Amino acid sequence: MDQWLPSRMGIEVTEWDPKRVVATMPVEGNLQPYGLLHGGANATLAETIGSVAAALNAGIDRVAMGLELSCTHHRAVRSGSVTGVATPLHVGRSTSTFEIVITDDEGRRTCTARLTCIVRERPPGA
Repeated sequence: MDQWLPSRMGIEVTEWDPKRVVATMPVEGNLQPYGLLHGGANATLAETIGSVAAALNAGIDRVAMGLELSCTHHRAVRSGSVTGVATPLHVGRSTSTFEIVITDDEGRRTCTARLTCIVRERPPGA
């Protein structure tokens, strides 16, 4: 069984770059009881690609872990897929912050998230 949450949710990273990480996620299978994309699904997509961007910026000898995530849900999504784009707002030695914009299939902004990650030295053997 796959233990990686983004895989279970159908998240696919399509672009990996320290300045821009992009991923898609299906709406189907990630709904709340009213038939809308679950806010937690948006949060998972945002934290996934923000953390990837933080790791890419941290470098090979460092690790990045989520410290704080905030999400503002602007528009409901009922079907199709959403796309998240993470771009850096701040990249420092001990923290990095990313804006994640999530849009629907028509390019409309559905959620804006901000993720701050803590950056630390990689533990021995990790």
